[in-house]
Amino acid sequence: MQKGDKKMLKIDIQINEQEVRRLYLEKIEEKLKEVNAELVYWDSAELKRRTCMSWNTIQDNFFHDPRFPKVKVGGKWYFPAEKTKRFLLEWLEEQRR
Repeated sequence: MQKGDKKMLKIDIQINEQEVRRLYLEKIEEKLKEVNAELVYWDSAELKRRTCMSWNTIQDNFFHDPRFPKVKVGGKWYFPAEKTKRFLLEWLEEQRR
């Protein structure tokens, strides 16, 4: 080669798409566990987000169920995160019957 000639370098990269998918799903699950562990209780906005239900739907379906864990502090409702998750899973299972 003479001065000014450029040498071409070719690199082939192979990516295992299944492994990449497994890794990012694993990381997402870790982050979700961190978020869940951080919350001791939910407010109504978090309850709506977690159930994908409107406030009216929540009230119409399970809010008044005596088993549903809730505490009103001032004018705001709070829901113990772990107890609420357990209730919601049980309630949802009951809806299948």
